[in-house]
Amino acid sequence: MRTGPLRYWTGLLGMVFVCLAGTSAAFAEAALTDKEIKASYRVGVASIDLGTFNLTANVGRKDYTLKAKGEFSILAGLLYRANGKARSNGTLLDARPAPQRFDFSYADSNKTQALQIDFNGTARPAVTRTPKKRRDKKAVPLSDAQLRNVLDPLTAAFLSVQARVPAGDLAVCNQTLRVFDGKQLFELTLSPKRTEELGPKAAGGIPAAAVCAVRYQPIGGHRPESSAVTFLEKTEGIEAWLVPVQGTEMVVPYKVVVPTSWGDGMVKLTALKTEPAARRANAR
Repeated sequence: MRTGPLRYWTGLLGMVFVCLAGTSAAFAEAALTDKEIKASYRVGVASIDLGTFNLTANVGRKDYTLKAKGEFSILAGLLYRANGKARSNGTLLDARPAPQRFDFSYADSNKTQALQIDFNGTARPAVTRTPKKRRDKKAVPLSDAQLRNVLDPLTAAFLSVQARVPAGDLAVCNQTLRVFDGKQLFELTLSPKRTEELGPKAAGGIPAAAVCAVRYQPIGGHRPESSAVTFLEKTEGIEAWLVPVQGTEMVVPYKVVVPTSWGDGMVKLTALKTEPAARRANAR
């Protein structure tokens, strides 16, 4: 592999995050009763542990706030160390999410980056980057029409579709998500693959997962010759394992698998917790 470790691992984590954003987390009307859901994940490739990824969702009847934070390192930070965080908020219209703002920041030993996306109804989302970057003239252009009614990565991950099915039901795999990450617009198509029993020690006490095949289709904002884009578009080995959150009708990723030349890149659920809003308020 010609790319250095920093570039390779950053690319791998980016691909895993994209796939995590593509896995559907669903909710139905009955679930919108002011819940806070916390999910913790381990991130790694083959037998190498890269770090943690934590997600928090506060869902009300009319709005939502999503937060994510990740910390990654190689050889206890001797070779590579990075951290990032993201936040998304929006409204719920007929139990469907409409993002208003998405914030993302990332830092490693060499650089820091920040991104904000402001959604303006049906208008083209406004993107701000720090430091600023010049427009990529080699990227496939995007029109205003293509960017209408898109989801940011966090909203796509947690609040994308509705589902009323038990654990392991492959019906949750029948969906296509349209995601804009501030640069690229792409579709992630999920299709049924198999049901996996998780056993008594599974996080959250969940008995089974619906395993979905994930296909990535770039629409615009990308370079056609990009090796990462080509890989994601051609691979048939990406999987999203989806599980229900007990006490709600939401669905979260249990595992996301991305094949690489070094082994399978993986994000796996380690803890899952749900609390009602009233309990959180009293705890404060």
